[in-house]
Amino acid sequence: MYIFGYGSLINRASRQRTGQTGQAVPAVVDGLERHWGKVDRTYSISPLVAMPGEGRCNGVLVKVEEDALMHFDHRERGYTRMEVDPAHITQHEILKFDAPVWVYVKTNPAPPCQLNPIMQTYVDTVLAGCLSISDAFARTFIDTTSGWHHPLENDRKAPKYGNLAGVEAAHLPVIDRLIHPVRTHG
Repeated sequence: MYIFGYGSLINRASRQRTGQTGQAVPAVVDGLERHWGKVDRTYSISPLVAMPGEGRCNGVLVKVEEDALMHFDHRERGYTRMEVDPAHITQHEILKFDAPVWVYVKTNPAPPCQLNPIMQTYVDTVLAGCLSISDAFARTFIDTTSGWHHPLENDRKAPKYGNLAGVEAAHLPVIDRLIHPVRTHG
């Protein structure tokens, strides 16, 4: 089966902290809206959430074995696992969807706030994953994500995001440059 990862699961090193997956194939899913938002009281940060809607969401399709799915369900606690209609998926590989494609969604998330802000190390992890695909993929991610204007805490010196991985020092100025326009203009 496949998981469509639209946030930290885009980053291979972060994904591997949870379980082994096959190759990640860049894809776009129509009918998903990606936002920064709160999941539930067990999260001290506001991660990315997707919900069914009118949007388009880029991410990666990762193949997982059935026994690994429970580990991803645990990682994505507070979200609901929903099956994606393969007709809504655009990808350039020749993947045959002979198994379900899952995505973790959260309906009506509350917006980030000062107590549960967006964490810079989470942004860094996601965008390092996006940059491993291409600069254009990273820009599309930023352009198709709502809520950049919400509170953001720079925790780079003392990371608070538990799945921080795959971020190199060379990524940081690139990430800062990419998000600057959306952080200053909403």
